[in-house]
Amino acid sequence: MDPEATASVGRVPHGSSDDFDLLDFSANVNPRVPDGVRAIYADALDRARRYPPDDYPDYREAGATHVGCEPSEVIPTPGGLAAIRLAIEVVVERGDSVLVPYPSFGEYAREVRLQGATPEFVPYDALCDADPNGYGLAIGCTPNNPTGDAYDPEALRAFARHCSDAGTVLLVDEAFSGFTDRDSLAAAVSGFENVIVARSLTKLFGLPGLRAGFAVASGDCRARLANARRAWALGTPAARVGAHCMRDREFVRETRGHLERERPRLRERLAALSGSVEVYPSDAPFLCCDLGERDPAAVVVAARERGIALRDATTFRGLDSHIRVAVRTRAENDRLLTALDEVLADG
Repeated sequence: MDPEATASVGRVPHGSSDDFDLLDFSANVNPRVPDGVRAIYADALDRARRYPPDDYPDYREAGATHVGCEPSEVIPTPGGLAAIRLAIEVVVERGDSVLVPYPSFGEYAREVRLQGATPEFVPYDALCDADPNGYGLAIGCTPNNPTGDAYDPEALRAFARHCSDAGTVLLVDEAFSGFTDRDSLAAAVSGFENVIVARSLTKLFGLPGLRAGFAVASGDCRARLANARRAWALGTPAARVGAHCMRDREFVRETRGHLERERPRLRERLAALSGSVEVYPSDAPFLCCDLGERDPAAVVVAARERGIALRDATTFRGLDSHIRVAVRTRAENDRLLTALDEVLADG
């Protein structure tokens, strides 16, 4: 990390509310958690009186099975963002240029700048057609946040090959891929030594405060990540709960089924609200909505007054009239629809 950059690179906005009196549609988090989590956490808290094994064999085994890679290719991290930072730290040098998609997760550009490097922005849906030559790193997000659409798997693999030919590392953020039935690119990293995949557990399993995730890589990238990662990167509760969650395949299946049923219903109902609202197609557990002439900030404030937290998406590069809403339970989604209908009808 570049010491000079740390003096000037500030924070970036995020969704999520710590007010438990609000129904939170601003964070893209599963409204359910797997059975048994509380008991696993309580047992892990007792075990936290000693350091965890630094190689986290059980967690890596569970992670490998979860995404279809080898346990040796899993590098545990305290959340998906920690995996992103670790990857950027070991790949990007001061003065590098990095291909960064937009509109997309704001932390990519921030982490690049913290390394003293320059983000070169490319439309997220044009990334796979970009020329990676001359870049220290290229970053992709699938499904993309905040738009919700995923890259075509073959196009992404073709871009990974182009990056390899160019000597460019490709970092793919799969924070929301667990909500889809698409194969993870992590399953193919053994054939792409220039690819790093970042995974987050806490969104799919409804536990964002737990902070558990991992990176997946092979060859030299894997060695660099493994060497640079911090000792005891995961606390015992995060490691044990995370492994338990990743083994609950029925929970993942049920989550995907609920999303496939509820997301199109919510999208259709949002588009039919008072006035014109354009709702983007999505493969993710959230929907991006263009409010047209309405002020997104005012809509967010008015919804909050009705007990609903929304994400003002105008903080994403390239969006100026948008909000983002999570897909929650049917009853919660209906409450959102009622509140938004009132807000939009008022003006």
